[in-house]
Amino acid sequence: MKEITPSRGWPAPNFKELWEYRELLYFLTWRDVKVRYKQTVLGIAWAVIQPVSTMIVFSIFFGRLAEIPSDGIPYPVFSYAALVPWTFFSNGLRQSSESLVLNTTLITRVYFPRLIIPLSAILSGVVDFVLAFGVLLGMVLAYGIVPTGNLLFLPFFMLLAAVTALGVGIWMAALNVQFRDVRYTVPFLIQLWLFITPIAYPSSLLDTPWRTIYGLNPMVGVVEGVRWSLLGTDTAPQSIFLASTLVALGLLITGLLYFKRMEITFADVI
Repeated sequence: MKEITPSRGWPAPNFKELWEYRELLYFLTWRDVKVRYKQTVLGIAWAVIQPVSTMIVFSIFFGRLAEIPSDGIPYPVFSYAALVPWTFFSNGLRQSSESLVLNTTLITRVYFPRLIIPLSAILSGVVDFVLAFGVLLGMVLAYGIVPTGNLLFLPFFMLLAAVTALGVGIWMAALNVQFRDVRYTVPFLIQLWLFITPIAYPSSLLDTPWRTIYGLNPMVGVVEGVRWSLLGTDTAPQSIFLASTLVALGLLITGLLYFKRMEITFADVI
């Protein structure tokens, strides 16, 4: 029988234990996917409707009326290429931040690594991302854009989006257990984050020194990286990617440490 002892101080995450519970991670991820579209009229089509409808609005108001530049890329593709990773990130952040509170019964009745719950919330968004990305590929081909060898770097930028969502998500999930008004903060945070990320506009509007500082927003590196790798835009200075990666890793590491420290209190407080 495995002995479970409470951790003290700032314990490091037990990745070996997380691997031992990988089947639970799989079932919780699949459960989240099924529950999300259960008893819906359009079902999984919502995975595409959300970014496509936003792209249409952005194309009308920012692309046509405001005439925002798009680095030489047709504006619908320019904005949708950013909305695909952004939707994956924002949905993952929102769902992971509420994941612990929504699984109160499971947490209070059985032991397992609690990190599995917000992690499964992030992974369940992969299905939506794949569908939305398929539409993006269709748009790229329809507009006659030929991807270059930069496409090989695309998985790195999507991993960066997942790391950012998980890092912020586990921070918010742990805080949400103690402070229930966090659930009202997250939508505001996501909305604000949307406008400080170059989705409707390119980061090339900023000069080089300021673009590096702008890269401290990890989603800047994700969005510009996806455009660079898939659309061949010339807006990919290494300084932005480095800054975004370092901040994303910092959020993940500190989030894991804080989450692990507060984990022993979840069953009592929740």
